[in-house]
Amino acid sequence: MRVLFAANPEKSIFQYQVAVAWALRTAGHEVRFASQPAFASTITQAGLTAVPVGRDRVQRRGARPEELEATRAGYPEPYDAFDDPDRATWEFLKPGMLQAVHGWHRYDNFALTAGLVEFAQAWQPDLVIWEPLTYAGAIAAKACGAAHARLLFGIDVFGGVRQTYRRLNAAQPVSDQADPMADWLGSYGERYGFDFSEDMVTGHFTIDQFPASLQVEAPGLHYVRTQFVPYGGPAVVPKWLWAKPERPRVALTMGLSATEVYNGYTISMAEVLESLASLDIEVVATVTEKEQAKLPRQPDNVRLVPYVPWHALVPTCSVVIHHAGAATLGTTALHPVPQLALHYHFDQPTLAHNLAEQGAGLEIHTTLATGQKVRDSVQRLLTEPIFQERAEALTDEVRSSPSPNQLVPVLEELTSKFRA
Repeated sequence: MRVLFAANPEKSIFQYQVAVAWALRTAGHEVRFASQPAFASTITQAGLTAVPVGRDRVQRRGARPEELEATRAGYPEPYDAFDDPDRATWEFLKPGMLQAVHGWHRYDNFALTAGLVEFAQAWQPDLVIWEPLTYAGAIAAKACGAAHARLLFGIDVFGGVRQTYRRLNAAQPVSDQADPMADWLGSYGERYGFDFSEDMVTGHFTIDQFPASLQVEAPGLHYVRTQFVPYGGPAVVPKWLWAKPERPRVALTMGLSATEVYNGYTISMAEVLESLASLDIEVVATVTEKEQAKLPRQPDNVRLVPYVPWHALVPTCSVVIHHAGAATLGTTALHPVPQLALHYHFDQPTLAHNLAEQGAGLEIHTTLATGQKVRDSVQRLLTEPIFQERAEALTDEVRSSPSPNQLVPVLEELTSKFRA
């Protein structure tokens, strides 16, 4: 069958899609990956066939530092209702959803949609797979009669809030009901010859790459689970990583986006590293060269590297410290290694909380993450056997999920079911 992937030009989100795309390719299916023209080199670097569609549009990062940090503070409105019961109300969600649809949802999809539909109608894919914010993928699928699915890149925040919105909307008097998402997506139906249906918001089904113990599923949606297989772009294993560490190794990362997208780390890296220096461990910390220059000193037991392939580093570790990014947490969970999650925004707090509830690690919000608290937590993870036991249980859960290759027959069956 023909499978079309669609994504906005965000490298960190694209990387979640690569393993499933390759599984389909190695099963003999034709795969094309569509995004804005400037993103084609990122797609082809992963060995996938790029289809440049639409026109390049600068992604909104926020020009001023305070705007950048505002986007990192939490979920974008109105999706902060996902984990805030006080905001899961009609009074908050009705104006919030209207603003989101007429603002950033339209903005993020407008440059892509017409070109994506044109290609889909020409190529006639059987299945379209799109990440949860690329609604252009759903529009293109409807326009050509393809089955289509969302591929999650973390907690299903958007599906969860959508289900809450629908429930609250149905409870309102008819005169007060409103569905700007349906109106917006339905307007494309008038242009391309189809009626709005709810699958345009949440897919015919949803591919979830994370174990049930870490995920929060939206009620009423159809999920199919697969094992997360990490892809982070070009990877080279350094020679120092070949040898077994002489002391317990603790890896530390706060993610690439902290410096590539935002204005720096949400913890005091110097304070944390200084506190860890008092433990009889080896620390490998991924810190950009620019941020390394800001450190007053490098403790003797700390190795600073700008980047190291996380999937190669984790198996050599006794404990890892990270920002609870979904890819980092998912990669770590493939190995029985206790985790300390220093979380800050988006779905990081939810993932970190679920990790701690599962027992495979500990969590601290970065506003509370002093050097001493981080040191004490690492000491617990190293010395209390229950964390190792629960980390092993989490790894067993992850590895018992179908691999992307094993997912392919399920995708074939669902495509036959939903294709027009």
